[in-house]
Amino acid sequence: MNSSEEIAVSAMSAGRSALRMGPAELVQAAAMARRFYLEGKSKIQIAEEFGVSRFKVARVLETALERDLVRIEIRVPAELDAERSDALRARYGLRHAVVVESPVDATEDALPGSPGFAGSAPTDPENLGEVAADLLGELVNEGDVLGLAWGRSTIHMAAALHQLPPCTVVQLTGVYDAGTAERGSVEAVRRAAQVSGGEAHPIYAPMLLPDPATAAALRNQTGIARAFEYFDKVTVAAVSIGSWEPGISTVHDMLSDEERAHYASLGVAAEMSAHLFDAEGRRVGRDLGERCITVEADRLRRIPEVVAIAGGLRKAAAIDAVLRSGLVTSLVTDTAAADFLLSETGTAPRPALDRADPDD
Repeated sequence: MNSSEEIAVSAMSAGRSALRMGPAELVQAAAMARRFYLEGKSKIQIAEEFGVSRFKVARVLETALERDLVRIEIRVPAELDAERSDALRARYGLRHAVVVESPVDATEDALPGSPGFAGSAPTDPENLGEVAADLLGELVNEGDVLGLAWGRSTIHMAAALHQLPPCTVVQLTGVYDAGTAERGSVEAVRRAAQVSGGEAHPIYAPMLLPDPATAAALRNQTGIARAFEYFDKVTVAAVSIGSWEPGISTVHDMLSDEERAHYASLGVAAEMSAHLFDAEGRRVGRDLGERCITVEADRLRRIPEVVAIAGGLRKAAAIDAVLRSGLVTSLVTDTAAADFLLSETGTAPRPALDRADPDD
C-alpha cells in the first residue's frame, strides 16, 4: 500500500448508519475489510476464507464503505497540493504536474501593475527545486542521459539531489556569466553526475555571444562539441522558464535596451533555454538562437521527458506560453502560478504530450 494512503477500519466507531447492521454482520464486514484494505488479499482469497462467493465479498465491502464502517483517507505531504496538481495535469495534458505550496510572502509576488507588485519579489521558491529533485529521482533510470539547462531553479534542484540512478549528465545551455560557472549550471551538472556516479559533460561557455560567428566557433570547440553530441541522446531534461522582464529572464538581462525593445515588439512573452515564445507558445526572434549556445528547439522536442521548473505569479503567463509550445511534458510549480493557470478562461491548449509545434 502506498504510504500516502491510510485506511481506517473500525467496527466500534463506525457511526450510526453502521449500527443498522447486526453484530455478526459488523464483525464479518470489518474482518473482510481488514483483509482487503490492510492485508492486500484479493476478493477471491477472502471468499475462500469465509466460505462465500466473491460477489458476496464485493457487496460487503461496498456496504462497509456506504455505511461508514470503512473510511479511506488519501494523504500527501502538506507542501504538495494534489488537487491542483491533477487539475493542472488535465488542463495542459501533461505527463506529470506537481504543485507545491507558495511561500507565505507570495502575496508580494504579483503581476506588474497590480497593487501587490514588488519589482524584487522572489520567484521560483527553493522548495520547487527540492520537489523537482525528488521527481527526477522517479523519472531517471539507469543508463539514461540527463540534460540540465541553465536556470536558478535547476541549480536549486541539483543542489537538492540526494539520489539518482547511474546516468550521464550533460549541460544543455551555456551559462549566464562564464565567470560564475563554478556556482551555476556547470556546478549543477557536476553535482548531478556526482550523485549518480555517471559522466559529466559541462559547457564552459556563455549562453549568449556577441554574434553568430563567435557562437559557431565556440560550438566547434572540442569540449562543447562533445556535449552537443549528447543532445540527441538525452532522455530526461530539466529546464527553467523566464518571463520577459528584468530579473525574471536570463536572456532579457543579457541584451541591450535596443535588442530588448526589438524582441518585445515581436510579442515575446516567455523565454526558455534562450528560446523566445509569444503568448500562444509560438517561437519568435529565432535569429537570437544563432548567437546562443543552447539545445535547439527541435532537439528539445524529441527528448521523451522535459520537466519545466518555474513558479510565482510573475512567471505564470510565461509558464502558460511555454506549456503551449509543445516542448515540455511535465511541470513543477507552486500554488500561486497554478491558480493563475487554472483560472485561464481562454481556449485550452493542445495536450503537451502531443509535442505539437504551434507554428505547424
